[in-house]
Amino acid sequence: MEKPSLPLTIAKTFVITAISLAVVVPMLVVVSTSFASGAQIREAGGYVLFPTDPTLEAYRTIFASPLVFRSLGVSVFVTVVGTLLALFVTICMAYALSRPVLGGKFMLMAIILTLFFSPGLIPMFLMVKQLGLLNSIWSLILPGVFAGFNFIVMRSFFMGIPAELTEAARIDGASDFRILRTVVLPLSKAVIAVIGLFYAVGFWNAFFNAMLYINDQTLWPIQMILRSYVIQGTSLTADQLGVQQTPPPQSIKMAVVVVALAPIVLVYPFLQKYFSKGVITGAIKG
Repeated sequence: MEKPSLPLTIAKTFVITAISLAVVVPMLVVVSTSFASGAQIREAGGYVLFPTDPTLEAYRTIFASPLVFRSLGVSVFVTVVGTLLALFVTICMAYALSRPVLGGKFMLMAIILTLFFSPGLIPMFLMVKQLGLLNSIWSLILPGVFAGFNFIVMRSFFMGIPAELTEAARIDGASDFRILRTVVLPLSKAVIAVIGLFYAVGFWNAFFNAMLYINDQTLWPIQMILRSYVIQGTSLTADQLGVQQTPPPQSIKMAVVVVALAPIVLVYPFLQKYFSKGVITGAIKG
Protein backbone atom coordinates (compact mmCIF):
# COMPACT_ATOMS: atom_id res chain seq x y z
CA MET A 1 0.00 0.00 0.00
CA GLU A 2 1.17 3.51 -0.77
CA LYS A 3 2.09 5.80 2.07
CA PRO A 4 -0.65 8.43 2.60
CA SER A 5 0.19 11.94 1.50
CA LEU A 6 0.94 14.65 4.05
CA PRO A 7 -2.32 16.62 3.48
CA LEU A 8 -4.36 13.41 3.88
CA THR A 9 -2.50 12.54 7.09
CA ILE A 10 -3.12 16.04 8.48
CA ALA A 11 -6.80 15.88 7.53
CA LYS A 12 -7.21 12.47 9.21
CA THR A 13 -5.44 13.70 12.33
CA PHE A 14 -7.67 16.77 12.49
CA VAL A 15 -10.88 14.76 12.07
CA ILE A 16 -9.88 12.14 14.65
CA THR A 17 -8.80 14.85 17.11
CA ALA A 18 -12.07 16.75 16.65
CA ILE A 19 -14.16 13.62 17.18
CA SER A 20 -12.11 12.66 20.25
CA LEU A 21 -12.52 16.12 21.78
CA ALA A 22 -16.27 16.05 21.07
CA VAL A 23 -16.49 12.84 23.09
CA VAL A 24 -13.94 13.47 25.83
CA VAL A 25 -14.69 17.11 26.74
CA PRO A 26 -18.40 16.60 27.67
CA MET A 27 -17.47 13.55 29.75
CA LEU A 28 -14.70 15.52 31.44
CA VAL A 29 -17.14 18.34 32.23
CA VAL A 30 -19.62 15.88 33.76
CA VAL A 31 -16.98 14.20 35.92
CA SER A 32 -15.34 17.49 36.93
CA THR A 33 -18.66 19.10 37.88
CA SER A 34 -19.52 16.11 40.06
CA PHE A 35 -16.30 16.71 42.04
CA ALA A 36 -16.57 20.52 42.15
CA SER A 37 -17.54 22.55 45.19
CA GLY A 38 -20.67 24.70 45.33
CA ALA A 39 -18.72 27.96 45.14
CA GLN A 40 -16.83 26.91 42.03
CA ILE A 41 -20.01 25.69 40.31
CA ARG A 42 -21.65 29.07 40.95
CA GLU A 43 -18.59 30.95 39.66
CA ALA A 44 -18.40 28.78 36.52
CA GLY A 45 -22.10 29.19 35.75
CA GLY A 46 -23.09 25.57 36.38
CA TYR A 47 -20.40 23.50 34.66
CA VAL A 48 -16.76 23.07 35.68
CA LEU A 49 -13.96 21.84 33.42
CA PHE A 50 -11.19 21.51 36.03
CA PRO A 51 -12.18 21.54 39.73
CA THR A 52 -9.71 23.52 41.85
CA ASP A 53 -11.03 22.18 45.14
CA PRO A 54 -12.36 18.66 44.42
CA THR A 55 -14.70 17.03 46.90
CA LEU A 56 -16.46 13.66 47.16
CA GLU A 57 -19.49 15.10 48.94
CA ALA A 58 -21.85 14.48 46.02
CA TYR A 59 -20.87 10.81 45.82
CA ARG A 60 -21.11 10.36 49.59
CA THR A 61 -24.60 11.82 49.44
CA ILE A 62 -25.96 9.66 46.63
CA PHE A 63 -24.45 6.45 48.02
CA ALA A 64 -25.91 7.28 51.42
CA SER A 65 -29.29 7.92 49.80
CA PRO A 66 -31.79 5.02 49.93
CA LEU A 67 -33.38 6.31 46.70
CA VAL A 68 -30.23 6.19 44.55
CA PHE A 69 -28.70 3.13 46.23
CA ARG A 70 -31.94 1.15 45.82
CA SER A 71 -32.26 2.18 42.16
CA LEU A 72 -28.69 1.00 41.55
CA GLY A 73 -29.58 -2.36 43.07
CA VAL A 74 -32.63 -2.62 40.80
CA SER A 75 -30.54 -1.78 37.71
CA VAL A 76 -27.85 -4.30 38.63
CA PHE A 77 -30.44 -7.04 39.21
CA VAL A 78 -32.29 -6.27 35.97
CA THR A 79 -29.05 -6.14 33.97
CA VAL A 80 -27.51 -9.34 35.35
CA VAL A 81 -30.65 -11.48 35.37
CA GLY A 82 -31.97 -10.02 32.11
CA THR A 83 -28.67 -10.56 30.28
CA LEU A 84 -28.39 -14.18 31.45
CA LEU A 85 -32.00 -14.95 30.47
CA ALA A 86 -31.64 -13.18 27.13
CA LEU A 87 -28.43 -15.06 26.32
CA PHE A 88 -30.07 -18.37 27.22
CA VAL A 89 -33.11 -17.70 25.00
CA THR A 90 -31.05 -16.31 22.11
CA ILE A 91 -28.47 -19.10 22.19
CA CYS A 92 -31.09 -21.85 22.28
CA MET A 93 -33.16 -20.33 19.47
CA ALA A 94 -30.15 -19.42 17.32
CA TYR A 95 -28.67 -22.90 17.62
CA ALA A 96 -32.00 -24.59 16.89
CA LEU A 97 -32.59 -22.50 13.76
CA SER A 98 -29.00 -22.88 12.57
CA ARG A 99 -29.73 -26.59 12.07
CA PRO A 100 -31.86 -27.94 9.18
CA VAL A 101 -35.47 -26.75 9.70
CA LEU A 102 -38.63 -28.67 8.81
CA GLY A 103 -40.11 -26.86 5.81
CA GLY A 104 -36.77 -25.58 4.54
CA LYS A 105 -35.86 -21.95 3.85
CA PHE A 106 -39.47 -20.80 3.49
CA MET A 107 -40.35 -21.84 7.03
CA LEU A 108 -37.09 -20.41 8.34
CA MET A 109 -37.68 -17.03 6.69
CA ALA A 110 -41.25 -16.97 7.99
CA ILE A 111 -39.97 -17.53 11.53
CA ILE A 112 -37.20 -14.94 11.24
CA LEU A 113 -39.43 -12.31 9.61
CA THR A 114 -41.85 -12.30 12.54
CA LEU A 115 -39.00 -11.50 14.95
CA PHE A 116 -38.57 -7.99 13.52
CA PHE A 117 -42.17 -6.83 14.09
CA SER A 118 -43.04 -5.31 17.44
CA PRO A 119 -46.51 -6.08 18.83
CA GLY A 120 -47.03 -2.38 19.56
CA LEU A 121 -47.21 -0.35 22.73
CA ILE A 122 -50.82 -1.01 23.74
CA PRO A 123 -50.83 -4.78 23.05
CA MET A 124 -47.57 -5.14 24.97
CA PHE A 125 -48.97 -3.18 27.92
CA LEU A 126 -52.14 -5.27 27.94
CA MET A 127 -50.11 -8.48 27.83
CA VAL A 128 -47.91 -7.35 30.74
CA LYS A 129 -51.04 -6.38 32.67
CA GLN A 130 -52.79 -9.71 31.99
CA LEU A 131 -49.69 -11.58 33.17
CA GLY A 132 -49.82 -9.65 36.45
CA LEU A 133 -46.42 -8.05 35.94
CA LEU A 134 -47.39 -4.42 36.54
CA ASN A 135 -45.33 -2.93 39.39
CA SER A 136 -43.10 -6.00 39.24
CA ILE A 137 -39.38 -6.02 38.56
CA TRP A 138 -39.97 -8.77 36.00
CA SER A 139 -41.77 -6.27 33.78
CA LEU A 140 -38.34 -4.67 33.28
CA ILE A 141 -36.78 -7.99 32.25
CA LEU A 142 -39.15 -10.30 30.38
CA PRO A 143 -40.22 -7.92 27.53
CA GLY A 144 -36.56 -7.49 26.56
CA VAL A 145 -35.18 -11.03 26.71
CA PHE A 146 -35.08 -11.40 22.93
CA ALA A 147 -33.79 -9.15 20.14
CA GLY A 148 -34.02 -10.07 16.48
CA PHE A 149 -30.69 -8.47 15.49
CA ASN A 150 -28.79 -10.33 18.21
CA PHE A 151 -30.46 -13.56 17.15
CA ILE A 152 -29.42 -13.09 13.50
CA VAL A 153 -25.78 -12.39 14.44
CA MET A 154 -25.57 -15.41 16.75
CA ARG A 155 -27.31 -17.74 14.29
CA SER A 156 -24.93 -16.65 11.53
CA PHE A 157 -21.98 -17.40 13.79
CA PHE A 158 -23.33 -20.86 14.67
CA MET A 159 -23.82 -21.62 10.97
CA GLY A 160 -20.12 -20.93 10.40
CA ILE A 161 -19.01 -23.69 12.80
CA PRO A 162 -17.83 -26.69 10.76
CA ALA A 163 -20.55 -29.33 10.50
CA GLU A 164 -17.91 -32.05 10.84
CA LEU A 165 -17.45 -31.17 14.52
CA THR A 166 -21.12 -31.52 15.40
CA GLU A 167 -21.51 -34.66 13.28
CA ALA A 168 -18.53 -36.28 14.99
CA ALA A 169 -20.06 -35.54 18.39
CA ARG A 170 -23.41 -36.91 17.25
CA ILE A 171 -21.76 -40.13 16.05
CA ASP A 172 -20.23 -40.47 19.53
CA GLY A 173 -23.74 -40.40 20.95
CA ALA A 174 -23.96 -36.76 22.10
CA SER A 175 -27.41 -35.18 22.25
CA ASP A 176 -28.21 -31.73 20.84
CA PHE A 177 -27.84 -30.10 24.26
CA ARG A 178 -24.52 -31.90 24.82
CA ILE A 179 -23.26 -30.74 21.41
CA LEU A 180 -24.32 -27.18 22.18
CA ARG A 181 -22.68 -27.23 25.61
CA THR A 182 -19.41 -29.00 24.81
CA VAL A 183 -18.76 -28.18 21.13
CA VAL A 184 -20.61 -25.04 20.01
CA LEU A 185 -20.41 -22.77 23.06
CA PRO A 186 -16.62 -23.12 23.64
CA LEU A 187 -16.09 -22.01 20.03
CA SER A 188 -18.52 -19.09 20.36
CA LYS A 189 -17.05 -17.10 23.25
CA ALA A 190 -16.48 -14.04 21.06
CA VAL A 191 -20.04 -13.72 19.76
CA ILE A 192 -21.53 -14.58 23.18
CA ALA A 193 -19.44 -11.81 24.78
CA VAL A 194 -20.58 -9.29 22.16
CA ILE A 195 -24.26 -10.24 22.32
CA GLY A 196 -24.07 -10.26 26.11
CA LEU A 197 -22.67 -6.73 25.99
CA PHE A 198 -25.49 -5.63 23.67
CA TYR A 199 -28.10 -7.05 26.03
CA ALA A 200 -26.40 -5.67 29.14
CA VAL A 201 -26.19 -2.15 27.71
CA GLY A 202 -29.82 -2.37 26.63
CA PHE A 203 -31.05 -3.48 30.06
CA TRP A 204 -28.85 -0.98 31.91
CA ASN A 205 -29.95 1.99 29.79
CA ALA A 206 -33.65 1.07 29.55
CA PHE A 207 -36.11 3.39 31.25
CA PHE A 208 -39.18 3.29 28.99
CA ASN A 209 -40.50 0.01 30.41
CA ALA A 210 -40.19 1.48 33.90
CA MET A 211 -42.25 4.48 32.77
CA LEU A 212 -44.98 2.18 31.42
CA TYR A 213 -45.14 -0.61 33.97
CA ILE A 214 -43.75 0.73 37.26
CA ASN A 215 -45.64 3.11 39.53
CA ASP A 216 -43.75 2.20 42.70
CA GLN A 217 -40.74 4.51 43.04
CA THR A 218 -38.87 1.87 45.05
CA LEU A 219 -38.65 -0.25 41.86
CA TRP A 220 -37.22 2.53 39.70
CA PRO A 221 -33.92 1.70 37.95
CA ILE A 222 -31.09 4.24 37.97
CA GLN A 223 -32.05 5.44 34.48
CA MET A 224 -35.43 6.61 35.78
CA ILE A 225 -33.62 8.65 38.42
CA LEU A 226 -31.42 10.01 35.65
CA ARG A 227 -34.42 10.90 33.50
CA SER A 228 -36.55 12.42 36.25
CA TYR A 229 -33.93 14.42 38.12
CA VAL A 230 -31.28 15.16 35.49
CA ILE A 231 -32.88 15.32 32.04
CA GLN A 232 -36.17 16.88 33.18
CA GLY A 233 -34.32 19.26 35.51
CA THR A 234 -36.09 18.29 38.74
CA SER A 235 -33.91 18.86 41.81
CA LEU A 236 -33.19 16.06 44.24
CA THR A 237 -34.22 17.36 47.65
CA ALA A 238 -32.79 16.20 50.97
CA ASP A 239 -36.06 14.41 51.79
CA GLN A 240 -36.03 12.52 48.49
CA LEU A 241 -32.41 11.52 48.98
CA GLY A 242 -33.01 10.57 52.59
CA VAL A 243 -30.22 12.79 53.93
CA GLN A 244 -30.15 15.91 56.08
CA GLN A 245 -28.11 18.18 53.83
CA THR A 246 -27.32 18.02 50.12
CA PRO A 247 -24.42 19.38 48.04
CA PRO A 248 -25.23 21.70 45.09
CA PRO A 249 -27.98 20.25 42.84
CA GLN A 250 -25.75 20.44 39.74
CA SER A 251 -23.05 18.42 41.48
CA ILE A 252 -25.61 15.78 42.55
CA LYS A 253 -26.99 15.49 39.01
CA MET A 254 -23.56 15.05 37.44
CA ALA A 255 -22.64 12.47 40.07
CA VAL A 256 -25.77 10.48 39.19
CA VAL A 257 -24.77 10.65 35.50
CA VAL A 258 -21.29 9.33 36.34
CA VAL A 259 -22.71 6.50 38.46
CA ALA A 260 -25.10 5.56 35.63
CA LEU A 261 -22.29 5.53 33.04
CA ALA A 262 -19.50 3.95 35.07
CA PRO A 263 -20.52 0.24 34.98
CA ILE A 264 -20.74 0.05 31.17
CA VAL A 265 -17.58 2.12 30.71
CA LEU A 266 -15.69 -0.22 33.06
CA VAL A 267 -17.01 -3.44 31.49
CA TYR A 268 -16.46 -2.52 27.84
CA PRO A 269 -12.61 -2.61 27.82
CA PHE A 270 -12.65 -6.23 29.00
CA LEU A 271 -14.94 -7.23 26.10
CA GLN A 272 -13.41 -5.00 23.43
CA LYS A 273 -11.12 -7.74 22.07
CA TYR A 274 -14.22 -9.86 21.32
CA PHE A 275 -16.29 -7.02 19.90
CA SER A 276 -15.02 -6.74 16.32
CA LYS A 277 -14.35 -10.46 16.01
CA GLY A 278 -17.82 -11.47 17.15
CA VAL A 279 -19.85 -9.00 15.07
CA ILE A 280 -17.74 -9.15 11.89
CA THR A 281 -17.51 -12.94 11.90
CA GLY A 282 -21.25 -13.30 12.48
CA ALA A 283 -22.02 -10.83 9.69
CA ILE A 284 -19.64 -12.47 7.18
CA LYS A 285 -20.86 -15.99 7.91
CA GLY A 286 -24.47 -14.89 7.31
